[in-house]
Amino acid sequence: MFTQPLNPTGNIVLTALAALIPIIVLLILLAGLRMSAWLATLIGSIVTILVAIPIWHSPPVETIEAWIIGALVGFWYITWITIWGVTIYNTLVLTGKFDVFREWVVANATNDARVQAILLAWSFGALMEGLVGFGYPWAIVSPLLVALGYDWIKAIQTSALANNAPVSFGALGTPVIALALVTGIPLMTMSAAVGRVVALLAVFVPFMLLIIVDGTRGLKDAWPVALIGGLGYVAGQFPVSNYLGPYLPDIAGSLVSFFILMVFLKVWRPRRIVTFGTQAANSSGQQRKFTTKDVVMAWLPFIILIIVVTLWTGPWSPLPRFVITTLVVKAYSTVLHKVIAVVFEVNPFVAGTSIFVSWLIIWAVLGASPKVFIESLRRTWHQMWGAILTGFFVVGLAYVFNYSGMAYSLAYASSLVGLAFIVISPFLGFIGAALSGSNTASNTLFGALQATVGKLLGLPVPLLPASNSVGAELGKPVAPQTVSVGVSTTPYVRREGIVVRKNLPGQ
Repeated sequence: MFTQPLNPTGNIVLTALAALIPIIVLLILLAGLRMSAWLATLIGSIVTILVAIPIWHSPPVETIEAWIIGALVGFWYITWITIWGVTIYNTLVLTGKFDVFREWVVANATNDARVQAILLAWSFGALMEGLVGFGYPWAIVSPLLVALGYDWIKAIQTSALANNAPVSFGALGTPVIALALVTGIPLMTMSAAVGRVVALLAVFVPFMLLIIVDGTRGLKDAWPVALIGGLGYVAGQFPVSNYLGPYLPDIAGSLVSFFILMVFLKVWRPRRIVTFGTQAANSSGQQRKFTTKDVVMAWLPFIILIIVVTLWTGPWSPLPRFVITTLVVKAYSTVLHKVIAVVFEVNPFVAGTSIFVSWLIIWAVLGASPKVFIESLRRTWHQMWGAILTGFFVVGLAYVFNYSGMAYSLAYASSLVGLAFIVISPFLGFIGAALSGSNTASNTLFGALQATVGKLLGLPVPLLPASNSVGAELGKPVAPQTVSVGVSTTPYVRREGIVVRKNLPGQ
């Protein structure tokens, strides 16, 4: 069995720098050269393998096998979700239900761009994150904001920032569940720890959205909406994460926040209304009357998605836990002092299949034609083929990063700074998410090591793993897989490099 070397270069600083090569290459290709994500992650995969084999002495055959396992995991456990999520979006667009939903929101709230950023990107986006995750909220929310007059880059940036805090409980709490599994920390303990940190962040994110959309003027004009939006999310998220578990915090937080905001906006609105472009101005004049049927049909697809996904993937699911282990590659970690494995398991009842079933039900309930069925799939393929390849390449890269020991060498080097590691800890989560595109993968990659370092430093057991998950949230706006899915419904399809660069701090 391959034993991962701890310090293969003989100099811990050089080892850490060598381990950083994959993420540096990705950022240069994406943000510097503005390369398409699928091509950047393909090159990044090759570079990672070429670093892992000669420097970390990773066995060539097993290294390639680890990459293949990662590629399959990336498709079946991540891309399979987003394919059907985007297909649902296309079906709603083709049937006109997406426009009805947008018009209903504007008619019952306001067409003020700052308010809509909090109502749609923050509150509604958290619902999409809680159900699907993996960049899907960007794909749904960005077109809504553009219809309200935003330019595409501003809409994507707003969606990306708003999506940060809900990420840890995305896809029915999958990142926290993974964190509990790899650390051995009880699930409720881990859920509560992450929930407390996320609650603190959630209070500030809506205020940051106001600044992004309209600067300090927006903060002055619309701060009550930001306060209600943030506290509303916390009111739903905090008790659920602390007392019920990680499955429903995002869904509870988003629904409480959304409907409290809708009620609040009946009695208070900004004195000065800010809109972008003529499209938003025109929409404010279309005060159409909405019947009960209109409202029900506008929300019905999302209600179906909530019911199917929650019943399908929660711990209460009646579906059999049918899993076949097909591919396994093992190595011995000199940091964790145990055998680690990269594994691909075939489970037909994964979360992506629940989204697929949701789409079939939505298509049938809406009475859509076979032509809509075919056109939805055609549009999804056109939008998503680059994201599909990105999912293969970037998760394959992350698995090589893990199997070879590069991840553990980097983490070990970081841990040598002592208590200052508390500051570095979120950065490891950031790297994990930036490499894999997933908070779940980042927690799987570094969760056990974060817990081990925490014990050595005498810190509260769940502190550093929770910090890893929060750091992963910050990595999502520049994660190739997330960006690739997020821009799939925008003009920036396969132009992810531009978006990554815009999402970097200071841009």
